[in-house]
Amino acid sequence: MKNNSHDFKAIADIVSDKLARYVDESQNGTLKTLVQKPASVLAKELQLEKWIKQGGLSAESVQGFMDTYLKNTQHLHHPHYIGHQVAVPHVATGIADFIHGTINNPMAIYEMGPAAATIEKFLVNWMLEKIGWFKGLDLGDFSKIDSNGGGVLTHGGSLANLTALCAARAKIAPEAWTKGTPTDLVILASEEAHYSIARTISIIGLGTDAIIPVAVDDLKVMKPEALLPAYQKVKTQGKRVMAVVANACTTATGLHDPLEKIGAFCEAHNLWFHVDGAHGASALLSAKEKHLLKGIEKADSIIWDAHKMMRTSSLCAAVLFKDSRMMEAAFQQKGSYLFHEKEEVGFDLLPYAVECTKAALGTKLFWVLAAEGEKGLENYIDHTYNNTRSFYDLINGHPDFECPYFPESNILCFRYTKYGLNNDFQLALRNQIVDRGNFYITSTAFNNVRYLRITVMNELTQKEHIEALIDEITQVAQGIHENA
Repeated sequence: MKNNSHDFKAIADIVSDKLARYVDESQNGTLKTLVQKPASVLAKELQLEKWIKQGGLSAESVQGFMDTYLKNTQHLHHPHYIGHQVAVPHVATGIADFIHGTINNPMAIYEMGPAAATIEKFLVNWMLEKIGWFKGLDLGDFSKIDSNGGGVLTHGGSLANLTALCAARAKIAPEAWTKGTPTDLVILASEEAHYSIARTISIIGLGTDAIIPVAVDDLKVMKPEALLPAYQKVKTQGKRVMAVVANACTTATGLHDPLEKIGAFCEAHNLWFHVDGAHGASALLSAKEKHLLKGIEKADSIIWDAHKMMRTSSLCAAVLFKDSRMMEAAFQQKGSYLFHEKEEVGFDLLPYAVECTKAALGTKLFWVLAAEGEKGLENYIDHTYNNTRSFYDLINGHPDFECPYFPESNILCFRYTKYGLNNDFQLALRNQIVDRGNFYITSTAFNNVRYLRITVMNELTQKEHIEALIDEITQVAQGIHENA
């Protein structure tokens, strides 16, 4: 393959046809959800050594490579994909990836990608508006406005959490950037906080001991009444609370912390309130479901992943601030080749992001919205949430299954009970289901109990698919029991 438009078009046409067939076959359920081979075997089938050492990929040879590659993927478009919180991407978002991969505009500097930078800024305003933090005349108002919200898109929720908590650190310890993070800082966080919170705290130099866990109930939802004693305890130890972190929603169960009560506590004690809304913030788009996020406007910062419930490909996450001035304080660096006085037509996003070379992340979400519109995303969220609740009725109503809670979102935990409640049995069930390849589900544990777990990301997943899953679990469980 030569680096020219002729070879590009020849191969792109083949790849496009292969991907279209892949989507069709996945959506129709004619393939297994997952086929896993040992990496050493797969490396040979993909002929990696040949291609890397010799090159020569062409329109003729790319067909075999694509067939092997696509066969050995996780088929997210399959109705039986009900595993992790990864979007079943709208095909439109693939177009955005295709465009960016060809033109490669690292748009954190406006002059390196004006169209992509404008789209990102517009979409950030759109997300701020959903929270109630945008004060411009219209979404295309990019002017500086007092007390207006702000935000930036990042390559994932982990970087978004890092950015938010760097801003929280700048608020309570303005000299931390130059003199280091004071050792008297702590954060109050739910026991079920995402692991990226612990990573962030270690990255900024505090260590995970600086995370003060706030008690949760039996379903791992933060108890707001536990905040005051935790706060008073750290104060008596001479510590300062840098931030309070809440979940919307928790990764394991999909349940939401009581944001309004937590936000009221933070307001009363002048504490930075951060909401990890990576998965659940998309409920803001639903008139029916946004009540789950009541009180979110009280936050100082929020993260919101489009690559979960807004159907974009990975990665596309937002970190949003109630006051844009707080965003501007997160990073305080200079680089003469990037940060300098210049006559600027647009705006640079680089000062507010960890990344220097940042992909055109906003185009992923733009293409989904351009295809479906706001109403389309609202319908998708309502559909997947409603389906999950109907799946709860189906599973919990079966005599050999039980669910520990009624789902608030599209995440549901359950376990098979016919042969006892042994945790190892549940994990063995999950592993054998995945090995078979007909379904992809996950597993989680809370309160020392192991559960099977599904996340309904695919709008094509219906009652008959869950009935088939129940049948397969029952069959696998019998086999495990008989061979025990």
